[in-house]
Amino acid sequence: MTTTTDANADPAERMLRFQQPEKVLRHLGPAPADAVLAPLFGLDAADYRTRLDRLEALNREAAAALAALPGAAARLAALPFRPGEHVVAVGESTTADRLSWFEILRHLLPPAVRCTNLAVSGSTTTQALANLPLLTAQRPDWVLCMLGANDVQRLDGVPLIAAAETRRALPALRDLTVGRTGARWIWLTPTGVDVERVARYAHFRRAGLGWAGTDLDALAEFLLAEPEVTVDTRTAGHGHVEEDGLHLTPAGQRRVVSAVLDALAPPPAPPAPASQAVSS
Repeated sequence: MTTTTDANADPAERMLRFQQPEKVLRHLGPAPADAVLAPLFGLDAADYRTRLDRLEALNREAAAALAALPGAAARLAALPFRPGEHVVAVGESTTADRLSWFEILRHLLPPAVRCTNLAVSGSTTTQALANLPLLTAQRPDWVLCMLGANDVQRLDGVPLIAAAETRRALPALRDLTVGRTGARWIWLTPTGVDVERVARYAHFRRAGLGWAGTDLDALAEFLLAEPEVTVDTRTAGHGHVEEDGLHLTPAGQRRVVSAVLDALAPPPAPPAPASQAVSS
């Protein structure tokens, strides 16, 4: 069973979730004011800010719910991110989403841990590699990287980027970043897709876009074979996609946060059963 969207279906709010022009136009200098960005979404500055604040409030609520779970305090304290460190996310729409796993995670970390989300909707691994100077200029202590879902999209059945290029670009992005900054690296596999929903979604159908689960699984297995920690998000995202079959619902994003916690600060193992006395 696939869960449909549990967020506001308003088109403007959906665009706000996934589109952030200020990330694409960084070369123009400081982030434009709300009054400049709001009209791009058909909103005035006040409504734009109200909607952004609402999305951020949802992230805080999601983080608070996770923090209230039994044993959460000890697990959060066991995360490797320390006060004073800079944690940077690199990715595409799953991470760029204003309700993404990373936007929730930032509220679970101590305030002194700085978090920067560099993910850009639609990004491929090659584009991320081309943006290496922006990444390394952040001087990250940690990089959480979820890329590759856009590489394996198919245009009339033809992969956008060959698997060999993806497998070259991802390690190159890691190696160059670590070499320049000394950052520690964590991979996240792309979540899966609902192939049938993707095929029915009008925008994808008109554009001839599609995804194959086998392509995403092959990419996940490649990442799981890398020496760094890899968070496998496929189970977390399964059944929690939006109407388009590709993007996660907010519930799916919350499940990805849980997968990150399970990988980086796993819950304690249950106590071993008491040994049975052996009669002599």
